[in-house]
Amino acid sequence: MTRDTQRAYLWACALDVVVRKPGNVSVASAGHGMSAGQFITSAIVSADAICERGAPVGGRIEGAIRATRAAVECNTNLGIVLLCAPLAAAAELCDFTSVDALRDRLDTTLAGLTVDDARAAYWAIALANPGGLGAAAQQDVRAAPTIDLRAAMQLAADRDRVAGQYGSGFAEVFGGLASFNRFAEEPATAMLACYLGFLASGPDSHIVRKHGGALAHTVTDEARGCLEAWRRSGTPPALDALAAWDARLKGAGLNPGTSADLAVACAFLAALLDPRLSDLTVPGLAWNVLNTRPTLTRLSG
Repeated sequence: MTRDTQRAYLWACALDVVVRKPGNVSVASAGHGMSAGQFITSAIVSADAICERGAPVGGRIEGAIRATRAAVECNTNLGIVLLCAPLAAAAELCDFTSVDALRDRLDTTLAGLTVDDARAAYWAIALANPGGLGAAAQQDVRAAPTIDLRAAMQLAADRDRVAGQYGSGFAEVFGGLASFNRFAEEPATAMLACYLGFLASGPDSHIVRKHGGALAHTVTDEARGCLEAWRRSGTPPALDALAAWDARLKGAGLNPGTSADLAVACAFLAALLDPRLSDLTVPGLAWNVLNTRPTLTRLSG
């Protein structure tokens, strides 16, 4: 199961950078001071910690972010790690064959989170130092936690959709499966549909933290319009239209990073439930690199 879990994780991370998701870093378009190569490196160095059999969720998070920070010296994957660590821990608990079985195991994993998990995750979050982190009135990540990780995440749920998944049993991630699986035989299309679905379903909390709710709503409205046009025509958005939207968002410094993180977690979940998905070729260099797990020196330049 560990090998399948790692393959699923790397596959989902490859999709993250192969697909041009407006506002996010991709192979086609760097942005926000980061490049696709940094994201590829981050996936490689974090995979072992995320998928370490028997490791506590907090330890997976801390190990993944420690390795990422040492390799790329910036925050490329905190949201991905926070979402994928509990899913990976749940996946190894049984040989599941259904969504319900994995969901039950995830509930067990989340219910068993401890103060030690919170302490490790707090350290990781402070190290990653995500944009717009700010200070919290209760259980701030720069102080020692006194409650378990799930409870701590619930305190942040109103301002962070990633944190909100811990209290809801990853309801949004499981909810995105239908959108992803509709196009699963074409993984890049599936990732775009999933991403737009999350972006259209509500303001991206990363944009809200950095730029405010009003601006975040304008991006959500544009995503809704894009999805509606896709549904009416039955045709995915044209590449030139996505490129233009991508350039506008990056020009304004807007990064819907939370929506991207949720989409990666959804792709990871889909591949955990159906390991055949991670045998589907992802177009482009990113999957070739991740699929062979090269040394980091090959990613330099």
